[in-house]
Amino acid sequence: MNLLSSLRYLVALHEHRHFGRAAQACHITQPALSNALRALEREFKVVIVKRDRVYAGLTPEGERVLASAQLMLHEHAVLQQDLRSETHMPRGALRIGAVPTAMPIVARFGAMLQARHPGILPVVLSLSSGALEKGLEDLSIDLALGYTDRMGLCDTRLSAWPQYTEHYFLLRRITTPHADSLQFGPRMRWEAAARLPLCLLTDDMHNRTIVDAAFTTAGASVKPAIETNSILTMALSVVAGSVCSVMPGALVGAVRSYRELEALPLCSPEILTPIGFMSHAVARPSRALEAAIALAQDAAWLRHAAAYSGLLSV
Repeated sequence: MNLLSSLRYLVALHEHRHFGRAAQACHITQPALSNALRALEREFKVVIVKRDRVYAGLTPEGERVLASAQLMLHEHAVLQQDLRSETHMPRGALRIGAVPTAMPIVARFGAMLQARHPGILPVVLSLSSGALEKGLEDLSIDLALGYTDRMGLCDTRLSAWPQYTEHYFLLRRITTPHADSLQFGPRMRWEAAARLPLCLLTDDMHNRTIVDAAFTTAGASVKPAIETNSILTMALSVVAGSVCSVMPGALVGAVRSYRELEALPLCSPEILTPIGFMSHAVARPSRALEAAIALAQDAAWLRHAAAYSGLLSV
């Protein structure tokens, strides 16, 4: 039995929750995957997988084996990356997840990291807050950019590096385009924004929870005209239609080239949401992750991130 391969199959089964899909992801047949998992059970002398007509989850002992498997596979990947790297020249893939509203910033971060360390391959993923937390827990994500005030909801010990603070804007289309780029208008109360037709993120997104709470605090209720889990759809629905949207500064900064748009800072209440990078606090970081964490704390990078997020030039 190849122990690492069998552990990898177990992790794939946990991720896909289906024997056939897990086997397909591992590029083996379903009988080969099942046989490897039975060999794993014989090795540890415990039942790992609850078996029924379909995948029914892991036993308590299986959960313990899974946690060890995730750490062992992580350590194996870190060792491989270390052996391929040279001093001060980290190499290998780095999986970076970010909540959708932070994608413009994490895109800049990944590009700057790759320019500084050409041997690193940033793999940048847009994920919900829940998916980010799960990815950090099971070590499928190396670094996450998201809402640090949710760290207490995660069972995994995390380390965090503050990056910027979200401020919120009402984004709308205007009749006469500005001369060169998006412009900023006067402050608008959340209560007034609630009376407009809005495109908002779906209610399974943490950003929507923040926005709904702001409207509630303002004494207003909102029924969106459009809902989406795509930040691109949020922006383009304002450009192409008659709806408005509520966006944090990082997203407003990403659409500043649209002359027909105007952004109004939202107030009463003032909503300030901290955004930061997070990583697993216990698992040993790879050289690529160490390089990314160093960049996340670099003063020049933090100034760059601040210029494209927060209140922007308001």
